[in-house]
Amino acid sequence: MKKRNLLATVILSSVLFLGACSSDDGSTTEADAPKGSNQVTIESIKDAGVLKVGVKEDVPNFGLKNTDTGEIEGFEIDIAKKIAEDILGDPDAIELTPVTAKTRGPLLDNGEVDMVIATFTVTEERKETYNFSDAYYEDAVGLLVKKDKNYEGLKDMDGANVGVAQSSTTSEAITSEAEQYDITVEFSEYATYPEIKAALDSGRVDAFSVDRSILAGYLDDSTEILPDRFATQDYGIATKKTNTELAEHVNGLITTWGEDDTLNGLVTEWGLSEE
Repeated sequence: MKKRNLLATVILSSVLFLGACSSDDGSTTEADAPKGSNQVTIESIKDAGVLKVGVKEDVPNFGLKNTDTGEIEGFEIDIAKKIAEDILGDPDAIELTPVTAKTRGPLLDNGEVDMVIATFTVTEERKETYNFSDAYYEDAVGLLVKKDKNYEGLKDMDGANVGVAQSSTTSEAITSEAEQYDITVEFSEYATYPEIKAALDSGRVDAFSVDRSILAGYLDDSTEILPDRFATQDYGIATKKTNTELAEHVNGLITTWGEDDTLNGLVTEWGLSEE
């Protein structure tokens, strides 16, 4: 009986010892940590040799895929390149992942991208989930409509069906503005901006609504942007809430580039100056 108790004690001690060896301080090792839980730091980006950025590929002048070269180009892409140059010494040391309003958050959450630079509007609610830099661009929500509708503004659009992007804040902004005119509008959600434009062209929606600078990229001879401007949209660079060092570094860059007119230069270069 004593021998059995002794054997059990030895086995139990061995199990406890092996369990305690997961790390010196009793915590789990990096290999045991849940996938995607590791922090992204300046040092880890340098070790990887690449900056992973979520960007738009369907927004003219901000992030648009060049069908001739296959490359994504635009104002936000240039910002991403400048950050890569600052951290890695090479503006081309970046890995761009196309995102939409619906996918950019999840891709950031699961660690597939280090940051998101994708017309991501800063809101108090979103700041509870992500770190945001100071604004690198300010815009306002607008409405793109067919000229033959003869709309003068949102006030004329009672009962209209407005096309918006999935998971965007646009519908909330329009609803709030519509209440001031005592009108109601309906919404149809689409995954991408080209899909909304196609819906407008085919008459499935009466208007395409998103930030005015984005709408400008979809103007053609049959459409116009109404004069309405509402719900100021501040675009910020988003990082995971736990990656505070990276967030602070990026915000420092945006502050510096705002003060030395680097951002203004890029805005002008991409034709995004205020109309």
